[in-house]
Amino acid sequence: MPSLNVPQAQFLQMGHKFKAFVAGFGSGKTWVGCSALSKHFMEWPGVNAGYFAPTYPQIRDIFYPTMDEVAYDWGLKTKINQANHEVHIYSGRQYRGTVICRSMEKPQTIVGFKIGHALVDELDVLTAIKAQQAWRKIIARMRYNIPGLRNGVDVTTTPEGFKFVYQQFLKQVRDKPALGEMYGLVQASTFDNELNLPPDYIPSLMESYPEQLIRAYLNGQFVNLASGTIYTAYDRKLNSCFDTVQPGEPLFIGMDFNVGKMAAITHVKRDGLPRAADELIDGFDTPDMIRRIKERYWRHNGKDFEKTCEIRVYPDASGGSRKSVNASETDIAILRQAGFSVIAPSANPPVKDRINAMNAVFCNAQGERRYLVNPFTCPTYADGLEQQVWAPNGEPDKKAGIDHANDAGGYFIHHDYPIIKPMTHVPVTFTF
Repeated sequence: MPSLNVPQAQFLQMGHKFKAFVAGFGSGKTWVGCSALSKHFMEWPGVNAGYFAPTYPQIRDIFYPTMDEVAYDWGLKTKINQANHEVHIYSGRQYRGTVICRSMEKPQTIVGFKIGHALVDELDVLTAIKAQQAWRKIIARMRYNIPGLRNGVDVTTTPEGFKFVYQQFLKQVRDKPALGEMYGLVQASTFDNELNLPPDYIPSLMESYPEQLIRAYLNGQFVNLASGTIYTAYDRKLNSCFDTVQPGEPLFIGMDFNVGKMAAITHVKRDGLPRAADELIDGFDTPDMIRRIKERYWRHNGKDFEKTCEIRVYPDASGGSRKSVNASETDIAILRQAGFSVIAPSANPPVKDRINAMNAVFCNAQGERRYLVNPFTCPTYADGLEQQVWAPNGEPDKKAGIDHANDAGGYFIHHDYPIIKPMTHVPVTFTF
């Protein structure tokens, strides 16, 4: 009988066409992937499979010995042909099929064969672009036409930040829940495989890595590994809530102006504390955002919108001097004409003051988390808070395009929940 821990067994039982096993070091990723290959050959003899790794040395040093050991665990045996990069699988003397092995270093070379099952190992070690290219080449190889065969792809990888596997298996499924029938994800920790590791393995990791890397390489979590994140006090779990907009209650909307990329974060207050309950993303211009806000929160009587709740907008102060694309009025004036209360300072707060105010309400020195975000109704905002980093010039990074929602939420927070700096009285004496 095959030897599997709980997450590994869960992974093998999944019926998704595409499934990912994301886990820390020493968690048995390649082992479970090879178990899935063995299971494939037991169920579909004669249907070849594929193994794809970042480099050929990894195929030689990791896959060949692991596949040999796992096959034995399943009552199979292997015959390795290193010259052709193939592993032939047998049950006794009966040939069950071949694993065709290829490196993903040059995705354009993944051509000229067909397979009915694939194992893609350490996909996130590649750059996001190369991983996407390799993924497309691999799924193009899945060409067996046999009734009942799903032509499935398994991915086993250590999380390397918010790269391809996060985008493909978590974010896009969250954005389009219907894809959940096709994509499945298991996240596992090194602790799940502790019985199969040397006694000092986990303690040595704990001693060698900082907290951020421990979360990725020991706990199998998706975290930002590129550089220091801006909103360090935000935690997707600890700062989460299920608050939504209720009929008639006042709304507090932070808004960022960017033509074609306008963003608004809608807040409610519970016991006086802020809750991010909704988001409006990628608005074209101010009139477009006004229309979307009214459609979502006010009632239309067939002719016009009826004001059913008080809406306060906390906009980017630059909107006071920018022209709307369709009118001579400023963006802030247009918001007022729409019937919204507009709370706009004469200038935007210093960027670091706004960020400090955000971090203070996410978690203060007493461990109080006063600002919560609904990650289901505000997915873009939650992602941005988790992922935005500092640029080399010491300013928030804008290149990733995830800053607009963060800025929008920050305008509201800085105004209604600023950091109050205590006044210090310094006595002045004069000496004559």
